Amino acid sequence: MKTTIVKASIIALALGTLGGCATTEEIAQIRSTAEKALSTANSATSRADNALSVANSALDAANTAQSAAEAAAACCAENTSRLDRMFEKAMQK
Repeated sequence: MKTTIVKASIIALALGTLGGCATTEEIAQIRSTAEKALSTANSATSRADNALSVANSALDAANTAQSAAEAAAACCAENTSRLDRMFEKAMQK
């Protein structure tokens, strides 16, 4: 794999050297393409950051809901236990 990359790099360097210099118009086109690519990458980064923020907010909400559900389950278990004791006392009388 590395040798293929090295060979391709050597061939590209040789062709670039033999091909001569790029014109000002070609350089301008390359710069324009690079600027568009950078703009697209920056936009994608911004969207990814926004998605991460939304996901973190959703995780916080889910954790809050989980805590509330666990508290409700604990309360329910406590009430069930209390009712069972009351029923047992009532049956003993």
